[in-house]
Amino acid sequence: MPAPLLYESHCHTPLCHHAIGEPDEYAEVALRRGFKGITFTCHCPLPDGFSARVRMAPEQFDDYVAMIHATRDRFAGRLDVRLGIESDYYPGVEPWLEKLHARVPLSHVLGSIHYQVSDYRKLYYTGDVKAYQELYFDHLARSAESGLFDTLAHPDLIKNESVADWDFERLRETIARALDRIAATGVAMELNTSGVLKLYPEMNPSPAMLAMMHERGIPVVIGADAHDPERVGDGYAEALKLLEKTGYREVSYFIDRKRQTLDIQDALESSRGL
Repeated sequence: MPAPLLYESHCHTPLCHHAIGEPDEYAEVALRRGFKGITFTCHCPLPDGFSARVRMAPEQFDDYVAMIHATRDRFAGRLDVRLGIESDYYPGVEPWLEKLHARVPLSHVLGSIHYQVSDYRKLYYTGDVKAYQELYFDHLARSAESGLFDTLAHPDLIKNESVADWDFERLRETIARALDRIAATGVAMELNTSGVLKLYPEMNPSPAMLAMMHERGIPVVIGADAHDPERVGDGYAEALKLLEKTGYREVSYFIDRKRQTLDIQDALESSRGL
C-alpha cells in the first residue's frame, strides 16, 4: 500500500448547523481512506448576525478550536488533524476576519463568496442575474487581494444561482479579468468535488475555468467540502485526473498556512482507496 500523501482540505462540523457527524467521525473516514491528514474548515462566525443560520456563533469559536484540538490529540500518531477555517468574504468584513484569524494558529484558511445567503443577497442582488454573476467574480478577486486567505473555495459556485442563466462564454472575459487579479496575488484556488451534487452538476470550477487557471499558473487545492463524514475524500481521484488532463502536474495543500505540493502521479498512487 503506498504511503499516505493527501490531505482532506475542506470539511465541516455540526457547529455550522448544516453538517452532520462529529470531527472524530470525519477523521476515522480519512484514516480509512488512506489520507495523511485532514484539515477542518468550518464556517467562520461573522459580525452582526450576518448569515448566522449557517455558521457557528462568535462565542462558539473557542468551542470549535477545542473540538478540533481534542480530535487532533486522539488521532496523534495515526492521522495529522489540522485546524482551519472557511471565512466568508464581502467588502467591509476584512477587519473582523483579520482579528479572527489571529486568535489562534490556523493551518489553512479558505475564502468563500456565498452568494446564496440571504444577508449577502440583500446587500448585492438587484434582480439582474448577469450583474450578480459579474459582481461575484469581482468579489472573488477582491478576496484574493485582501491577503486574508490561502485558498479560494468553490470559485465558480455562482453558476448555481440560476442554471438557466449560466453561460460561461458570456462571462469568459469577466472571469479572465478576475483570474488575472488572483494570479497576481499568488493565492491558490480550490477544485471542490462537491459541485457534482449541486444544481449545476460539475466540480467547482468547471474544466474550462480550470484551464484558464492553469494558463495563469494558479495553484490548486482539492477539497471535498464534506458536510458528512462519508464524503471525506469524495471524488479526489477524479479531481486529480481532471487536473492532469487540464495540464497540471502538481496539486497543493496547506500546512501552517504554507503551501505544499505533490506530484499528481504520486498523489494518484496514494489515493487508490478513494
